[in-house]
Amino acid sequence: MLQRQSSSFALLDERIQRWIWAENWSAMRDAQERAIPALLACDHDVLIAAATAAGKTEAAFFPILTHMLADSEGTGLCIYISPIKALINDQFLRLERLCEQLDMRVWPWHGDISSSSKNRFFKQPSGVVLITPESLEAMLCNRGFQVPQLLAKLRYIVIDELHAFIGTERGKQLQSLLQRLDLAVGRKVVRVGLSATLGDLGMAAEFLRLRGGAAVEIIHSNADPARLDLQIKAYVEPAHLPEAEHAVVATSPVLIAQHLFQTLRGSNNLVFPNSRSLVEEYAYSLGRLCESHQIANEFWPHHGNLSREIREETEAALKNKQRHATAICTNTLELGIDIGAVKSIAQVGSPPSVASMRQRLGRSGRRPGEPAILRGYVIERALTDQSSLDVQLRTGLLTFAAMVSLLLEKWVEPPQTGGLHFSTFIQQLLSLIAQRGGMQASDAYRTLCAQGPFAALQKSDFVDLLRHMGKLELIQQESSGLLLHGVKGERIVNHYSFYAAFAAEEEYRVVCDSRVLGSLPISSAIGIGDFIVFAGKTWRVESIDEDGKTISVSKTSTGKAPVFSGSGGQLHVKIRERMRALYRSTEVPRFLDAEAVRLLQEGRDSYARFGLDQRLLLTQGGAIFLLTWLGDQQNEALAAVLKRTGFTVAICGPMIEIFATGTSVQRVAACLLAFASQALPDAQALLEGAYNLRREKWDWALPEHLLKKSFASLQMDIAGAHAWARQQARVLELETQLITKEIIA
Repeated sequence: MLQRQSSSFALLDERIQRWIWAENWSAMRDAQERAIPALLACDHDVLIAAATAAGKTEAAFFPILTHMLADSEGTGLCIYISPIKALINDQFLRLERLCEQLDMRVWPWHGDISSSSKNRFFKQPSGVVLITPESLEAMLCNRGFQVPQLLAKLRYIVIDELHAFIGTERGKQLQSLLQRLDLAVGRKVVRVGLSATLGDLGMAAEFLRLRGGAAVEIIHSNADPARLDLQIKAYVEPAHLPEAEHAVVATSPVLIAQHLFQTLRGSNNLVFPNSRSLVEEYAYSLGRLCESHQIANEFWPHHGNLSREIREETEAALKNKQRHATAICTNTLELGIDIGAVKSIAQVGSPPSVASMRQRLGRSGRRPGEPAILRGYVIERALTDQSSLDVQLRTGLLTFAAMVSLLLEKWVEPPQTGGLHFSTFIQQLLSLIAQRGGMQASDAYRTLCAQGPFAALQKSDFVDLLRHMGKLELIQQESSGLLLHGVKGERIVNHYSFYAAFAAEEEYRVVCDSRVLGSLPISSAIGIGDFIVFAGKTWRVESIDEDGKTISVSKTSTGKAPVFSGSGGQLHVKIRERMRALYRSTEVPRFLDAEAVRLLQEGRDSYARFGLDQRLLLTQGGAIFLLTWLGDQQNEALAAVLKRTGFTVAICGPMIEIFATGTSVQRVAACLLAFASQALPDAQALLEGAYNLRREKWDWALPEHLLKKSFASLQMDIAGAHAWARQQARVLELETQLITKEIIA
């Protein structure tokens, strides 16, 4: 039956056909049907974009293995690159069952795999290698001169979860490694990208093959579930909780945990709070509810700080068909690890992106006839006379509603490919020197910049960077021009931690009068005089020690300041535009529960009361608010413009809060009008005096001007902010004139 239904099935090796029959497949999926003829010839790159659990792994490997089995020179070699070890372990179990029928070896390869297994591969380098970028980096560094012989049979490189690499330092590392592999074997090896659906597949194809994305064949399988059931439930947290010693109050997180317990019991689900601490909080609450009801625990935590054994226990519980299990997790279960079918997805607070929400939702609705189910939960504060503007506008609810609205229209964010990632350039230069035992500066520039992923590094900046690395003893240059490791560079490269392109999340100690208040990750550029909220109080930043990761603060009674955290993503301008459209509309989204509908109306009433359809600047509660309705990257650039003029600011979703001590709306408007009238500023000028710019592993080794360029490329959209300021110049002028008349009157 399958052979009659599928035109691609007959193209596969007979042993693979028999395996498919034995697995009782009734049909090939769309992505598989289209990928098999595309990949069999092994003559061009292919990008396969489809939802989670759409069969992308088989779509790639059925034709790849068929081609390798037909190789007249003996079994070839395929390298599969995964962003995480857990996915390698999972794919090994899937591929080994197939490959043992084909007499082909599958080699899992990461830090937990024994050296004896790796040595067996080096003796017979063929089959399928499942590897992380870090382990591939180590192979190139430690076996540099052997690489051309070891990879002589390399036919395909498969990159799984491609979207997880784009826009990150690991993505730049991956692009560099792919370029180095091609150079090592002396030819272009076919690349196969596997990805969830992205907003701009052309950009993803260009990421897969730099300067050659137009030639990549894109297979986009948009087979969504037949039905999507979703609802956002809203909860209102009291503005001031009772302080009585024995007062018992059912707070919103408690109520959410109770609702999750009632609705998820007896089925498999995934719950995504927005931080590791919240994962622990909800897992604990749900576990206690199981105890109080005298039933076996059905709720399991899963995040990156847990040991591998605990994470694997959760994964095993989800796969166990004899019991029910719900994982409370971070994005560790967002990627393609096989955990079986889950009934529903719960999202506590808005997700980091629409793409992330779509990826998570792809876990649900996999059984024939079942809908995909999304349960959203939002917590808002009760309104008081002192409520901040974002609370009055109900921006938390509107953000989530806007993202769901865009999800229903099948919109997702385009890939962020503009990051310079000069930090990763330093690592790749040191790695190349290790691989080749030294290299000429001109050869390094050609390999990494002219032909590689760091084309934005100009020759003059390249020279500055080499000199700076020399001063830091990371490299040295012989009289012949040969680049070698310096004393410090050699020590670093010989340590196992070198191969990772990313740094572990670092936190700053917060100190007041020699007393350590605690530590926290900080996700925005800050400067002396800025305010932070910590331990329930507001503090003024007095000094910053970046090397010692210490912030000295003094207590202040100023107004609201941002709570810095390392979680969440940068929201796209499209989400903020959809938020504003929801404020302006009278329609009520069907996916909101009754309380969410009431809060939506409160937000719309506040929007109308403040006249936000016509104005950009608003004074409220001792602060000035700039309502931009821009994305986080544009707002970050505008905040830098205001800081450079001397204002103290905080980014609050679709607005920028400007603390108004000695500040007037006219001064703020004049600053923005000056920005609009001037030429586009460079990062060096815009970030003058800014601290906390070191985000990536090797940022400490960058000269200051390159650090600022790299930071701005990752965190800011200066051009977008400048275009907005020019577009809004007339509105700013009119608002200034109106306020001036009101003051005179």
